[in-house]
Amino acid sequence: MSELLLITGCAQLVTLSGPAPRRGPALNDLGIIRDGAVLIRDGVVAAVGPRREVEGLVARNRKYRRAEKLDLGGRVLLPGFVDSHTHLVSPASRASEYEQRIAGASYEQIARSGGILSTVRKLRAASSDALKQRALAALKNFAAHGTTTLEAKSGYGLDAASELKILRLHRQLLELQPLDITSTFLGAHVVPPEFRRRSNGADAYVDSLARKLIPAVARAGLAQFCDVFCDRGAFTVAQARRILTAGRACGLEPRLHAEQLARTGATRLAVQLNAASADHLEKINREDISALAASNVVATLLPGCCFHLGLRDYAPARALITAGAIVALASDFNPGTSPTLNMQMVLSLACTQMRMTPAEALAAATINAAYSLRRHDRIGSIEVGKYADLAVFDLADYREIPYYFGVNHCWLTLKRGKIIFSRVNQ
Repeated sequence: MSELLLITGCAQLVTLSGPAPRRGPALNDLGIIRDGAVLIRDGVVAAVGPRREVEGLVARNRKYRRAEKLDLGGRVLLPGFVDSHTHLVSPASRASEYEQRIAGASYEQIARSGGILSTVRKLRAASSDALKQRALAALKNFAAHGTTTLEAKSGYGLDAASELKILRLHRQLLELQPLDITSTFLGAHVVPPEFRRRSNGADAYVDSLARKLIPAVARAGLAQFCDVFCDRGAFTVAQARRILTAGRACGLEPRLHAEQLARTGATRLAVQLNAASADHLEKINREDISALAASNVVATLLPGCCFHLGLRDYAPARALITAGAIVALASDFNPGTSPTLNMQMVLSLACTQMRMTPAEALAAATINAAYSLRRHDRIGSIEVGKYADLAVFDLADYREIPYYFGVNHCWLTLKRGKIIFSRVNQ
């Protein structure tokens, strides 16, 4: 496509223009323009509005007259999805555990013989090239489902060499394909096997992360965020505090896996540290909800994980929204508990299982997720001056995206104004 692109023929142009993040009733304000148009110049939105206004602007300005035109034929145009919680680099699926779970095995039972540590063993043995090719295939699929930006965590290496291998792959992958990748260091995913044999293994590992690995990651500029799985069977609140404090001292902003399996106090820690995000939150209580609502910590909900694990208790999205918390949605793409990269399916689960409206779910998966990655000034909505990260759906109404669960209706994906996925001729 040329450096100038005029997109017209939008049945609904869902801009999500306005302040960020969105809370409460504002989550339902999508800034929809019917029969809308977008003018893109050099990968950035130059104009957005009703078709007649934007086409008039193009006609009046000689510099815009050579714009290539793309007519969407009455389809829906949205900001590209921002998937703010993924475990992108992994060596293999864990389909055998899926079968065990169906037979009745619990998360903890599986973790004792496999779980995260089984992925760790395979990743340590895998070559960087094999991991890269698997991740590139996944990234192509992310784009095909309308995602234009994602966060990617380490955490399947759990030793210095393997964690750095993952983070360096994030950097390489960013250069090899068009999607933006925000990197998070999750060395504190679980205690690695070599430390479990020691009486003070968990604390010794935390000490090693805080004193050695976190500074090394920061010096190399390999991550923007530092995350901890603070939950039953992983790390305590005190251990998480030390890791995240060490990360912040090195310039890495905190994120937390919080309150997924048990209520540990991780949400309160996230609020105390003014973390970018607290993720999962299935086990939070009223006090936690109030604390999140009074903070700028994003409550990132991951319904794909509950769905895949067959859990009944999803995160309390309605209570969080009513209280005024900043709610985001993400896929939690990973081989063990949420092997999906389809944000359209995540929206369906948010609506049917957590009673979010389609508008709330869409705002949570775009502008609020962008806010959690500290990128809301450039992505997450269709506004003048922002990147033209866009997704087109072969539907006439945005509400049909979650309505047709498990179906990919993405017709076209653009990253900074360039087509990176297309069904136009299919």
